[in-house]
Amino acid sequence: MKSKKAPTLNQRIRSDIESRILSGEWEPGYRIPFEHELMEQYGCSRMTVNKVLTTLAESGMIERRRRAGSFVARQPPHLEHVALEIPDIAVSVIQRGHAYGFQLLEHAHRKARAGQAEELALVGAGKLLAMRCLHLADGKPLALERRLINPEAVPETLEVDFSVQPPGSWLLQNVSWTRGEHRISAVAATAEEAALLQVPAGTACLTIDRQTWRGEQPITWVRQKFLGDAYDLIARFAPGNR
Repeated sequence: MKSKKAPTLNQRIRSDIESRILSGEWEPGYRIPFEHELMEQYGCSRMTVNKVLTTLAESGMIERRRRAGSFVARQPPHLEHVALEIPDIAVSVIQRGHAYGFQLLEHAHRKARAGQAEELALVGAGKLLAMRCLHLADGKPLALERRLINPEAVPETLEVDFSVQPPGSWLLQNVSWTRGEHRISAVAATAEEAALLQVPAGTACLTIDRQTWRGEQPITWVRQKFLGDAYDLIARFAPGNR
C-alpha cells in the first residue's frame, strides 16, 4: 500500500478557502483576504497565493477584481437541482449489515478518447484518470462502476492507491463539490458485464450516470450499474421543497 502524501501548500491553501466558502462561513460577495494577508498567514510567496486564487477563479468559486481584491462568487441560478444525495456504496452496504468488498479491474492515466463525449467533456484534450471497478456485498457482485476523474481538478488522485480504497469513497471523503447531476435509466447487462456480475446476459440493471463540478470545473463522471433486484433508489421530499 502506498503511503499517503501530505498535501502541498497550494492544496492546503485552496482547501482552506474552499471549506470556508462551501460551509457558508464566507458567503457570496465576501472579500477574501488580500494576497499579502494570505502570504503572511501561510508563510509563502506571492506566486503561491496568486496561483491558488487564479485556480479558484477559473473554477468559478471566486471573482478577482482589479485593485479591489478577490470575492466569493455569486453562483448563477440553475433550473436543474440535485434530487439525490451521492451515496457511498461501501458505507451503504456495511450499514445494511453486509460485508463490503471491492475490486479494481482497470486503472489508467491517459488522454481522452475521440468519440467519447463524457471523456472530452471532462478534460477536453487533456489527460484523465480512468478506472473500472466491481463492488461486492457478502462476496457477491453488486455493481459495476466506470469512473473518470479530472486530475487537473484533483491532482492528489494520481498518488492514491485505488486498489485498496474505492475511488467514490475517497472522493466523498476528500473532495468538495458544488454541483452535481444524476441521470437514471434501466439498461440490460452486456455479455461481458453479465459475466462480471455473475448473471445471465440481458439482466436488467439500474444505471446511474453522475457528474460533479466545483464551480464550472468538472471533477468526476461515473456510470454505476446495479443489479436491478439489489438496489433501491429512494428520494424523500416534503411540501414546499424546491
